[in-house]
Amino acid sequence: MADVVAALHTAYIVFVVAGFAAILAGSAARWHWVRNGYFRIMHLAMILLVCSELIVGITCPLTGLENALRLKGGQTGYARDFIGYWFDRIIFHDAPPWVFATAYFTFTALVLLSFWFVPVQSFRLRRR
Repeated sequence: MADVVAALHTAYIVFVVAGFAAILAGSAARWHWVRNGYFRIMHLAMILLVCSELIVGITCPLTGLENALRLKGGQTGYARDFIGYWFDRIIFHDAPPWVFATAYFTFTALVLLSFWFVPVQSFRLRRR
């Protein structure tokens, strides 16, 4: 189960990063779905949640759940089996906390700027 949580954590990160890349590419390629208000609000909310956790000073609930499941399964912290090892390597890196804070807030600022450069399609226009 801890590997499933690590996979969900990785999927969350991939959605946020790939979603931003899709917004930029989709704007250039004129993909209409990247202007979908629901997609854009969900994308923004997901990165704002990460920044909120940093501001409040809490560990991501997925990290806590994964650790608890690993400990319950007799492991110590992060797994070193194939799946767990690679998911953990993708998600966690050894760097000072300020590096992560800078990266999260810079990325959030870029996501917010994308609302200016790639505006959301009006919700009212979609219904017509």
